[in-house]
Amino acid sequence: MEKLTLVKVGGKIVEEDDTLNRLLHDFAAISGYKLLVHGGGRSATRLASRLGIESKMVNGRRITDLEMLNVVTMVYGGLVNKNIVAGLQALDVNALGLTGADMNLICSDKRPVKEVDYGYVGDVKTVNAGFLVSYIKQGIIPVLAPLTHDKKGRLLNTNADTIAGETAKALAPFFDVTLVYCFEKKGVLKDEDDDDSVIAELDETLFKQYAGQGIIQGGMIPKLENSFEAIRAGVKEVIITQASDIHQEGGTRIRL
Repeated sequence: MEKLTLVKVGGKIVEEDDTLNRLLHDFAAISGYKLLVHGGGRSATRLASRLGIESKMVNGRRITDLEMLNVVTMVYGGLVNKNIVAGLQALDVNALGLTGADMNLICSDKRPVKEVDYGYVGDVKTVNAGFLVSYIKQGIIPVLAPLTHDKKGRLLNTNADTIAGETAKALAPFFDVTLVYCFEKKGVLKDEDDDDSVIAELDETLFKQYAGQGIIQGGMIPKLENSFEAIRAGVKEVIITQASDIHQEGGTRIRL
């Protein structure tokens, strides 16, 4: 099977000109088929603040009422997504910006209210891999914003890590998929105060051990859970690394 690299990059990287430009050049240089999933939370928080809308977070997840849904739609589906697409076009990468609503690409259910009411937040139900495959095979590079829809006319704010994982799983029958989660550290660290303490390889046993000891904690836990789920579903490799290192051999590699 042909190789496909799916890169997920956080808002912090795509919202600053310097880091965005470097990412775009690095992404453009990836050979073969590729796809980009991006965040944009800081820009959404800044715009909401200017509009007098309070940003509420629980466990690192944004509470999305109707006002905030309007903000994240404008920022993720508009400003951030189209800046990335325009930047890639300048590098002769034929990118296409998409949300989950376009071509019914990613359908979600609104998250049920349990201990927390997250509002208009989506849990991914289906990914329309056929459409993605047809575009990718034509040499078009999809750039996915973290928005899905419920097929009842409502957009839903959806975690970008989850979108990346679910899309990688949906594409695994068609390509040898490498999923790359980019963030500000060099990989999963044994010591959060030591940037060079990267755990080079992680399997589930080691992950559970480190999580139990508090070495791996916070937002890294769901990221790794997504990673192991992707590997079990047929994704060939998951790498967690710095955006600036996507062409290097470093980072943390996830295996069964």
